[in-house]
Amino acid sequence: MEQQPSLVRRLGLGSAVALVVSNMIGTGIFTTTGFLAGDLGQPRLIFLSWIVGAISALLGAICYSELAINFPRSGGEYVYLSHAYGRTWGFISGWVSLLAGFSAPVAAAALSFASYVAVFFPRWERFEQQVVACALVALFCLANLFGVRRAARLQNALTTLKLTLLVGFILSGLLLGHGDWGNFAQTAVRTTGTPLPQQFVLSLFWIYVAYSGWNAAAYVAEEIKNPAQTLSWALALGTVLVTAVYLALNATFFYAVPAESMKGVMAVGALSASHLFGPRIAGAFSALMACSLLSTVNAMTIAGPRVYYAMARDGQFFQFAETVHERWRTPVNAILVQGISTILLVFTPFPQLVVYIGFTLNLFAVMSVASLFIFRRQPGWRRLGIVSFAYPLLPCLFISIGACMTIEGVLQKPLISALAILTLASGGVLYRLHSRGTGQPIIGT
Repeated sequence: MEQQPSLVRRLGLGSAVALVVSNMIGTGIFTTTGFLAGDLGQPRLIFLSWIVGAISALLGAICYSELAINFPRSGGEYVYLSHAYGRTWGFISGWVSLLAGFSAPVAAAALSFASYVAVFFPRWERFEQQVVACALVALFCLANLFGVRRAARLQNALTTLKLTLLVGFILSGLLLGHGDWGNFAQTAVRTTGTPLPQQFVLSLFWIYVAYSGWNAAAYVAEEIKNPAQTLSWALALGTVLVTAVYLALNATFFYAVPAESMKGVMAVGALSASHLFGPRIAGAFSALMACSLLSTVNAMTIAGPRVYYAMARDGQFFQFAETVHERWRTPVNAILVQGISTILLVFTPFPQLVVYIGFTLNLFAVMSVASLFIFRRQPGWRRLGIVSFAYPLLPCLFISIGACMTIEGVLQKPLISALAILTLASGGVLYRLHSRGTGQPIIGT
């Protein structure tokens, strides 16, 4: 029997950090603040939510670093949960990754791109924006078929462009733009009757989606050079860099626009640019912001299919996802499956899509971090000093934030929470029907 081609370690630290940054900076920061203005009403609470999100993301990245150096394989949560809780949960995590972990965020990023493009086409309805989003998804799926090295070079270029544009927008907005620091003291009339403490926790789902991607490098661990060292640095550096950018961007948004004027606005970056520079220059910034979203779509198109490939290789997913192209060395079928799933999700309303993403991703991230309590009792486990510091403080803090979010999600958004739980249940059913495994987790190194 001819041996199946395998993935190759071609990604260095720069590419791994670029992957993390591009996965994180995208849909959330360009859309979330406008919705939070209506939910929370107070700029200080909005900034606090972004800070809590940053702390949670950094805690998660630190804990994932220890998991990643012990399991330097492609697959992320699938690998960790399979070892910790058994094959069923590993399969469910991969199934959720297909729908909520990657396809849904890519759909959200593509819709955000279309909303910024729509600034130039005022007559566009929602359908026209969805068509543009679908075309963008198809384009990047095609680009990723022809080799991870080419995709990584494109990713590095897009990430450099994104960071340059964002830093340029922040500096020019704060130094040259026509804003008002008094906007930070102005509040907005809230659009929800949910009490503020509960709404603050619920709003963290939006923040969680904005910060999601801090674990992106773990998904391509099998294609990273020297993963024992590179993965930890990539996760930590990427998260810290993105946190600084997020806080600076929010400061620019509020300097440009009071909370009342931005609430409910999806393309909040375009609105801010218009207030800071006037409509003519704002059009250029809107176009640049739309371009910066391209790296998010590409980054998740790189990372996601590696999860399904890893599962199929272990006999835990549909066998066709195991196919690696002999020449391009890419998981071609897995890329196409994610692309099709993403295009279908493009037609889901944006706010519901975000909460659905946040609920499901939060649950599996909490389970992955909690697996440290299992693995650390095993002989030969490599412990990171930073995780061992005041252990188990760091993993417990991350788990506590995630648990509060899950409880409030069920109480405040029962229908969306039920849909997320249904996704988990359908994964369990599919595992029983289609798994080719033996019932024992495969230990990978």
